[in-house]
Amino acid sequence: MKTLIVGVGGVTNGGKSTLSGHLHQQISNSCVIEQDSYFKDESMVSVDSSGFQQYDVLEALHMDVMMNDINSWRENPESFLRQRNLNPASSLDDKEVFVLIVDGFLIFNHRALNDLFNKRYFLEIPYEVCKRRRSSRIYTPVDPPGYFDGHVWPMYVKNRQVMEESGVSGIMFLDGLKSKEELLAIVYKDVSQEIERLKCE
Repeated sequence: MKTLIVGVGGVTNGGKSTLSGHLHQQISNSCVIEQDSYFKDESMVSVDSSGFQQYDVLEALHMDVMMNDINSWRENPESFLRQRNLNPASSLDDKEVFVLIVDGFLIFNHRALNDLFNKRYFLEIPYEVCKRRRSSRIYTPVDPPGYFDGHVWPMYVKNRQVMEESGVSGIMFLDGLKSKEELLAIVYKDVSQEIERLKCE
């Protein structure tokens, strides 16, 4: 069997989870690991001088646990799917391609994780749209007043700059203002071509 790891990153509320979920539905023998599932407990997240908890940094995440889960998939993707009640295709052969979709806002800033990706996609939306979408969602803990402008957006800009300066290559930047259908069509076509290429090797 062969494997393919796809990274779907980008700005908060840019549509990462929606795209990842739809892609998973379209691709057999695939599954999704979401970085948001690995946040540390609120009591373990540092606070800055403005009183804002620093959730938008790698230190706020159990990246060791996330990497362990990803490595478990790499070791035996078929078993990994079964453990999560995701049944692999009934007829598997040596050319079968298993696809792991990793969704997260800092996946390209973690060097060991970034090195695993075969395909990278980064969703972008403007500041105004991002702020409006963020304000319409309820987080736990709840965003305090001024949190978006005082922490979330500045950290996005900083983390993106660090990502770009680190020399991460091969990223396809996507306009998050496009419809869900358009975005899925773009990424699905690109990933499908890579799957077919792997099957022919």
